[in-house]
This record gives sequence, C-alpha cells and structure tokens, in this order.
Amino acid sequence: MSVIKNRKPRPTAPRWRRRKEDRPAEIVAAALACFAEKGFAATRLEDIAERAGVTRGTLYLYFQGKEEIFKAVVRQSILPILVRGEAMVAASDEPSGTLLARLIENFPKAVLGSPVSALPKLVLTEVGNFPDLAEFYLEEVVRRGRRLIKALVKRGIDRGEFRPVDLDHVFYCVIAPILLTLLWEHSFKPYDRSELEPDAMLRAHLDLLLNGLRRGSDHAA
Repeated sequence: MSVIKNRKPRPTAPRWRRRKEDRPAEIVAAALACFAEKGFAATRLEDIAERAGVTRGTLYLYFQGKEEIFKAVVRQSILPILVRGEAMVAASDEPSGTLLARLIENFPKAVLGSPVSALPKLVLTEVGNFPDLAEFYLEEVVRRGRRLIKALVKRGIDRGEFRPVDLDHVFYCVIAPILLTLLWEHSFKPYDRSELEPDAMLRAHLDLLLNGLRRGSDHAA
C-alpha cells in the first residue's frame, strides 16, 4: 500500500493585493455614478462606499473626504481627454481647422453615454457652493482647455488659415454648444419630443465656427 505524503499546498496569487490596488479606481467609478445620479451635495460617503462594496472607513484609507474623491473623478475622467487633445495638437502639422474640428468632435464622443457626461451639469449647478472645488475645476479643466483652444486658434491665425479674432472669447464660442449638448442630455432630453441630436448639433456648430474663422470670412460691420 502506497503512502501518500502530505504535500504543502502551492502558494496562490494573493487576490487581496490585486483587489487592494484596484480599490481606488473602483471607489472613483462608484463616486462618479453617485454624483451623476444624485449630484455632489446630495451624495453621501455611505452611498459611495455601498456602491463600491467597501466600508466608509475604507474610503478614508485612500481619500481625505468627498471633495478629494470628486477631484479624483475629474482627474481620471476629464483630464485624460484634455491630455490626448494637447498631444494631438502638439504632434500634428495638419491644418488648424482640421485639428479644431477633431477636438470639438472628440469630447462629446468620449463622454456621451457614460456618467462622465453629467459632470458639466453637476459643476455648473453645484460647485458654486463649494469654492475649493470651483477653483479646482477652473484650474484643472476650464483654464487648461482655454489654453489649448486659444493656442490652436492663434496657430491658425499665425499660419494665415484663420482671420484675426478675439481669442479670449472665441474659446467660449467653441465650448458653449458642446456644453449645451451635454446639459440638454441631462435635463430636457426626457421631455423634448424633437430631441437634440448630438452629431447633428456638432456638424452645425463646426459649419458655423470654421466658416466664421476662415480667411475670407470677414464681413463689413
């Protein structure tokens, strides 16, 4: 009769390590979903913890509080889009109008259909009551986006592709229809029978914007 010797079990990969490393991203994803559904002020840390499948105490292992979680949400969901836009413009020698059109098209495509698309509405309606978050969003998103758009339009002017324009205010003209599209998605869309169609809106916006910027578009006052 053969004797079966006791063998030590083979070591297995410690799942808790992978889980622990993934946890901050899971918390951020849960917070984004909660913010999109309830808004920033109405979302409790308990809501985020429950959706992430952790305890409230666990949140404090990674974040100091709800405002820090919001900043992480913005950095992980909005800033990568800006970074990709900056890299695209820096690496390309294409006409400025082509790059501007690509920037305008890429942002809605990157966020529509996901909870990220609710962030502009949340920011516009709520961060005024949270000065630290307002300044954070202005610096990290708005001012960075403004620098990108202004630099691209100035590039077009310097290369003779665009006519001279007010760079500071052209930025707002560029982003306003995009913001309207995202705000409409999370406000009037359920009640609007005619329904704003994002792709058609962007095509109309680009047609007006690029034809207004191009050389030869000057009109007598």
